[in-house]
Amino acid sequence: MPPYQLPCLCLLLLLYVTASAGDDLSTLLTLKSSLQHSNPKLFSSWLPTKPTCSFPGITCNDSGNVTGIDLSNKGLSGTLPFESICSISSLQKLAFGFNSLSGSIKDDISNCTKLEYLDLGNNQFSGPFPDISSLNQLTYLHLNLSGITGVFPWKSLSNMSGLIQLSVGDNSLDKTVFPKEVTKLTSLNWLYISNCSISGEIPPEIGNLTELINLELADNYLTGSIPQEISKLKKLWQLELYDNDLTGKFPVGFGNLSSLQRFDASHNNLEGDLSELRWLNNLVWLQLFENNFSGEIPAEFGEFKSLVNLSLYSNKLIGRIPPQLGSWAEFNFIDVSTNFLSGPIPPDMCKRGTTKKLLILQNNFSGEIPASYANCTTLTRFRVSENNLTGEVPAGIWGLPNLNIIDIADNKLHGSISSHISKAKNLGQIFGGNNMLSGNLPAEIGGATSLVLVDFSDNRLTGKIPDSIAELKKLNSLHLENNRFSGNIPASLGECPHLSDINLAYNSFSGQIPVSVGSLPVLNSLNLTRNELSGPIPSTLSSSTLSILDLSYNELSGPIPNSLSTDAYNGSFAGNNGLCSSDIKHFTPCSSSSREYHTFVICLVVGLVVIVSLSTCYVYLKLMVVRKENEDRSLSLKDDYSWDMKSYHVVTFSEEQILDSIKPENLIGKGGSGTVYKVSLKDGKELAVKHIWTFDPAGGRKKSRLSTPMLDKKGGRSRKSKEFDMEVETLSSIRHINVVKLYCSITSEDSSLLVYDYFPNGSLWDRLHKNKKLGLDWQTRYEIALGASRGLEYLHHGYERPVIHRDVKSSNILLDEFLKPRIADFGLAKIVQPDLGHDSTHVIAGTHGYIAPEYGYTYKVDEKSDVYSFGVVLMELVTGKKPIDPEFGDNKDIVSWVSSKLKNQESVFSTIDSNIAQPLREEAIKVLKIAILCTAKLPELRPTMRRVVQMLEEAEPCKLISIIITKDCTKKLEQGKEQK
Repeated sequence: MPPYQLPCLCLLLLLYVTASAGDDLSTLLTLKSSLQHSNPKLFSSWLPTKPTCSFPGITCNDSGNVTGIDLSNKGLSGTLPFESICSISSLQKLAFGFNSLSGSIKDDISNCTKLEYLDLGNNQFSGPFPDISSLNQLTYLHLNLSGITGVFPWKSLSNMSGLIQLSVGDNSLDKTVFPKEVTKLTSLNWLYISNCSISGEIPPEIGNLTELINLELADNYLTGSIPQEISKLKKLWQLELYDNDLTGKFPVGFGNLSSLQRFDASHNNLEGDLSELRWLNNLVWLQLFENNFSGEIPAEFGEFKSLVNLSLYSNKLIGRIPPQLGSWAEFNFIDVSTNFLSGPIPPDMCKRGTTKKLLILQNNFSGEIPASYANCTTLTRFRVSENNLTGEVPAGIWGLPNLNIIDIADNKLHGSISSHISKAKNLGQIFGGNNMLSGNLPAEIGGATSLVLVDFSDNRLTGKIPDSIAELKKLNSLHLENNRFSGNIPASLGECPHLSDINLAYNSFSGQIPVSVGSLPVLNSLNLTRNELSGPIPSTLSSSTLSILDLSYNELSGPIPNSLSTDAYNGSFAGNNGLCSSDIKHFTPCSSSSREYHTFVICLVVGLVVIVSLSTCYVYLKLMVVRKENEDRSLSLKDDYSWDMKSYHVVTFSEEQILDSIKPENLIGKGGSGTVYKVSLKDGKELAVKHIWTFDPAGGRKKSRLSTPMLDKKGGRSRKSKEFDMEVETLSSIRHINVVKLYCSITSEDSSLLVYDYFPNGSLWDRLHKNKKLGLDWQTRYEIALGASRGLEYLHHGYERPVIHRDVKSSNILLDEFLKPRIADFGLAKIVQPDLGHDSTHVIAGTHGYIAPEYGYTYKVDEKSDVYSFGVVLMELVTGKKPIDPEFGDNKDIVSWVSSKLKNQESVFSTIDSNIAQPLREEAIKVLKIAILCTAKLPELRPTMRRVVQMLEEAEPCKLISIIITKDCTKKLEQGKEQK
């Protein structure tokens, strides 16, 4: 090359690099303009005067060209300009994981041909993922929980021979057979395709992926057996196959997976013994619950020196637990409940002092509870009920400081309840019924101040109930029936404000029923039958809203209060010869003295009613004045306030149109949190607007019910508007066809407007229980159930973090013009924070009849609490009954009523709504079975909402061509019965 050409060449190269850097800068500034609204601080240094390589999240090569964009987990929202991004010619890494990005992933991404690393996971994109065949240099592809739907382009992966990690799970993709293209990616060491609608069998070719260290195929529709070829994956560290429909035994050679540390195949239909697992001595986690495994637990498990978590519940296992199990490592958890295991409880599962949960209930274990567990201070759950255990409960167990549950019920245990119980500051539930415990209920029980449930029924306890019971301010349920207690029922029980369920039947209590017990604000069930109680029935019981009252077979005297003289309490007063009543047959009419006493009580009550009425009138008039002011002011909202409108969807209306419509003639409803108006836009669209005054009963407007109430040091309430805004904004980002759409919020200093779709068909409650003439056929009910379940599934599994609704009920399932369901009312919803775990509160949120039983005594909710509530909704759809109905008699709610009808086929069919056509009642029974699973008493036995959706899809009925059931459909149903 001539010497004079070298400077020219260098100049051309410099000009090329400069031009390229300039193009990169322009692209990055375009990206900034799309996203900076969600994180201004991050993009504040992205300035045209600075070099692109100094921008946070940007990496460059030696020539100054952009090679990487990594803006993962930066709180970003908005859409990505893929066309612009892929104009960066040297781009090798593109990472936007763990944000809230939306919109579709454009085909332009296929122009990023030099990409080696692509991460768009954990976002809220929509629509299908495009063909990326041109990205043949990819080594990492992460799309899990990205929001993509439709058909995934598996074939486009065929040319990516260098792919090392592939993560496409947790997306609502169209169901497809296991993609064979994946089995050709022999460089893969990480394959995550859980929960993306893969069906069929696991192909034998899976054995080709010998570099795999992680294989996750869980939560799909996989069938068939585990292929023997999987044993070739000698490097596997984690294997997850749970929540599928796999069958058969562990294949021969499965024990060759010697590197396996975490294995979860729970909730399948696997069978056979566990002998193939005896060689997997590096196991740390083993989860095989809810299968059909039989045989014994291999003795080798007792020698596994790394095993810390073992869950084998709900199988058919027999024999003993290896005696050294858990004694080597820092053991954390064992659950072998609901099997046929026998022998003694291994003594050393807390040898290292780390065990948190010991769950062996519903087996045939015998012998004594090992004394070693009395020193296991890390235990949070100790559940050994429904076995054949004998001896005394080691004294220290009663006082373990972190224990939430002691469950020793249904054994043959004896001895006393230790005074150590005063140290159990976190103890919430004691299940001690049906044993041979004796001695007194110790006064020290008052020190266990977190107790919400105490059940020592069917034992041999004696003495009095200690007055220290008053210290249990959270106590919700007290069961001491079938013991040998005596003395007076302590008046201090009336100091337990949350006490709703009291059963002291079949004891020797004497004296009068304390007046304070009748004054308990939430008392729902009171059973004092078969004691030696005397004196009158307290007048305070007259004002209680009792579902169950049994005072029979005592020595009570005097008149039965009129309010209790109803059929609802039929039999509640039998065996009390001293009682009289003019309203209940078989009782002696009250004497004149009794009538005088009765008259005195009535006069006293009337006097109190008058006083309360006058006070109420005064408060009512005061409130009406304030409300009138509010309504008057609503006519001029636009003029009186400065409003801020935040849109969460594309809206075709203005702030002024909404404000102008908030007037009395558009009012369609009132509630505790505000008023609801119907707004009709000029284009014909109808909206519902909830107007929330931040109203304080003292007369001023201070806070909204939807804001987060917190007690301040003086006992008042302070508003945390930032948390409220964050919660509303997060919930408003939900995009699902079965979740009500929040268009926008319009807020001022002291009130808020929330704008939703208007639903002309009202709620499911209205259709089932109010508008009987507008009955729902079974096909419609089924589609409502399926749609609502998909909405809840999205909240629990399809969102960045699980959203717990906390008030699932038929009145919160709205129906559009086509009777398609929408989950509504997120006023109580909570988003599970990863650092805080599940929500805990001492205020029971929800609606009576729908609240999961554990919420009543632990005040903790998770996704399984929503599952229970949804199970109640399914029961409503099948039976046509309300969750709480006088027809249920002694059964408190629809769940216990349905449970009482499971004795035989005829009884089960009697629960089906008579409006459901006869040929379709077997179809309804399928859904009733799902409802029963959802309402299991123990949360861990309830299915996930994803599993509920799968079961409902499998229960799809014969579709009807018209409202009248055709002969053809009936014929198909009959043929199906014959085949079964």
